[in-house]
Amino acid sequence: MARGQQERTVGSAAAQALPTRRAALAAVAGGSVLALLPDAARADATTGPARTQDEGFMREALAMAAEGDTPFGTVIVRDGQVMARGPNLTRRLADPTAHGEMVAIRRFLAARTPEELKGTTLYSSGEPCAMCMGAILWCGIDRVVYGASTQDLAARITRLPMPALTIATAMAQQAPFLKVEITGGVLRDEALALFETVKTKP
Repeated sequence: MARGQQERTVGSAAAQALPTRRAALAAVAGGSVLALLPDAARADATTGPARTQDEGFMREALAMAAEGDTPFGTVIVRDGQVMARGPNLTRRLADPTAHGEMVAIRRFLAARTPEELKGTTLYSSGEPCAMCMGAILWCGIDRVVYGASTQDLAARITRLPMPALTIATAMAQQAPFLKVEITGGVLRDEALALFETVKTKP
């Protein structure tokens, strides 16, 4: 094959391997820009096993839950240190967004920069709701550990039956920079005991 023909063949193959301008615009318009990214750049929402330190920090979250308007409590941890704590304050603050996770995030940011949230682990007595999971992802929190699952709590309180992993996966499909690891069931029975002894409202 002549050199000119080889160059045209190689160029044609390379062009076929890349998305065309029309395909790229169509992907953006259709909300599927993620499909244009290499696998390494894509978001990820996965489950992971419990770690040695998890029970100790979950006890801190349960202590916050015991102080809350409902038994949801949160601690945010970085490098083995609790950086912020938050009980559910929805009634005391008359604020339906003041879930334990949101209170802890706001308290963290009152003293530190948003960049410092990245790489942290959030511990919660109960599986985060859709609102809190969205905030966790946008803040760049690396890992979420919870005690009682949404399914566990469905028979005890009124809440949307949306597992955190489902929410995180749906968001990850649209936002390639979001990554989170989720571990559930840490001190589950102790977390559920709080919901048995404290009267809660939706």
